[in-house]
Amino acid sequence: MQAEIKHLSTLDLEAGLEKIIDSPKGQSVLDLIVSRPEEDAREVMELADLDVAVGLVGDTWQDRPSVRSGDGKAHPDMQITLMNSRVADLVAQTKERWPLSGDQLFADLDLSKANVPPGTRISVGGGFG
Repeated sequence: MQAEIKHLSTLDLEAGLEKIIDSPKGQSVLDLIVSRPEEDAREVMELADLDVAVGLVGDTWQDRPSVRSGDGKAHPDMQITLMNSRVADLVAQTKERWPLSGDQLFADLDLSKANVPPGTRISVGGGFG
């Protein structure tokens, strides 16, 4: 039986902030990888390849227009999206619902501007072989 999902109040969200603020500031574990192979579709992946040109291989980021980019094409700052797992857990209420956010990578990591300023390079995985 699936738990009932409810819209969280401001008080509910604020109650979860302390746990989110306590997220690790250094190394973390990647909790979930999600590809968006087509509009409104999500595919949870065990392993994935990240590519400088296309982002998450199998994701359709480069095919989706963005009103936020100057030319209407895919927004270059949204090639790879990363969400704090604690935020996803609070808002989605169950891990099965995390992919609905549309983000691709989920990690238990402090993603505040103070800890991960814009332009920060993050290393994910190390490859095999």
